[in-house]
Amino acid sequence: MQFEEFVGQVQHRARLASQGEAMRAICATLETLGERLYDGEAAHVAAQLPPGIGAYLRLAKRQERFDIQEFFKRVAEREGAGVDVPDAAHHARTVIEVLQEAVTPGQLRHLREQLPDDYAPLFEAGSQGDMNINR
Repeated sequence: MQFEEFVGQVQHRARLASQGEAMRAICATLETLGERLYDGEAAHVAAQLPPGIGAYLRLAKRQERFDIQEFFKRVAEREGAGVDVPDAAHHARTVIEVLQEAVTPGQLRHLREQLPDDYAPLFEAGSQGDMNINR
């Protein structure tokens, strides 16, 4: 998948008004995901993404454990003003949906093995109702 296609798919599927909004969602989601991955997994996933997209996984300055609610909170904070946690959760699910199409099944399996069970709905399309996101 090419850079423009990745961004365009996120923009279209998340119903974002601009490529800039799509890029903010991509950056926020992937940097946060990078914080949650260990043992070079972020770099392995990044290697299968367009360079301008994969680089966001490598921005994480620390690796730590946190639950899915904290994941969405961090994505919302990184996206900035006007993006609440439910919107950030929708954007993050969309970014992950496109990511799943861009990496190999084996790489996706390795990524998911590093995440606890509460992250499973992040990888399921149309899972908004299952996320128990507080408004």
